[in-house]
Amino acid sequence: MFNQENLSTPMTLSIPNIPIVEIPLQEGIKLFIKREDLVHPTISGNKYWKLFYNIKHYQSLHKENPLLITFGGAYSNHIAATASLGYEEKIPTIGIIRGEELKDKWHENPTLVWAKNKGMELRFVTRNAYKDKEKISNQLENEFQNALIIPEGGTNSLAVKGIQYMLNDETKNFDYLCTAVGTGGTIAGIRKYAEKNQKVIGFKAVEDPFLKENIIQLSGNNDFELIDAHLGRYGIINEDLVRFINDFYTKYKIPLDPIYTGKMMKKIFELIATGYFPKNSKILAFHTGGLQGIKGANEMLKKQNKLTINF
Repeated sequence: MFNQENLSTPMTLSIPNIPIVEIPLQEGIKLFIKREDLVHPTISGNKYWKLFYNIKHYQSLHKENPLLITFGGAYSNHIAATASLGYEEKIPTIGIIRGEELKDKWHENPTLVWAKNKGMELRFVTRNAYKDKEKISNQLENEFQNALIIPEGGTNSLAVKGIQYMLNDETKNFDYLCTAVGTGGTIAGIRKYAEKNQKVIGFKAVEDPFLKENIIQLSGNNDFELIDAHLGRYGIINEDLVRFINDFYTKYKIPLDPIYTGKMMKKIFELIATGYFPKNSKILAFHTGGLQGIKGANEMLKKQNKLTINF
């Protein structure tokens, strides 16, 4: 049985058992959601598993003067998770933040305030400079030779290895495995470690011409499908999406974020309504967390006099 107390165990020592919850439907389809958002109180969802092996491997090599460095935007789930991990493991962290204009406004951003309160040093770079993260990484390697530099979104081969723990004996019983997709690490791990007969679908939160190629390279497999769910470009939130998220919480008491899991679940419901899934299909959707971003999203929506997320 799921035990909330297990979630307070330090990340590097814990592989929690995560509940799978059924979403009752009338369409002859069985839909479930795996609550990875509950994996840890502050290191949310897939970020927990992406960081899992990265930190274990790094700590085994660097016992003295450790340092974590990573990249992200203003509302990045990965920045928040890395800051929380560093705080819990007593490892200093540096966040390379996209947008130099945020340098004097970070205190207005709930994600950056959270990261700062967890001890993360914030370094702001121009949006143009941020595009060349390889150059920034090389500079950081020269400045901090002992640091672990984690890519934006946390996606690398060790992250993919960590994602295997989102799968277990219970997940083997589903026909479809669904996840939101940003940098591609989560779907790569699911595809790599899922059963061969299971169909893996990724719901894209961003349009990236290299995404499919990157997933194939990370997973060693091209047997997956990608479906657009980004509403035109990354970060778009419209009122239809907000209504869906609010209605979903009212019906099922499960919070969804508006950038990743909310868009995925909305699209799954649309696909079910149009007959995309065969009758009697069993679908498992992974809740990849990201709920920390709701506060920032609501602040933006309020400024635009739009409907906000309420739960």
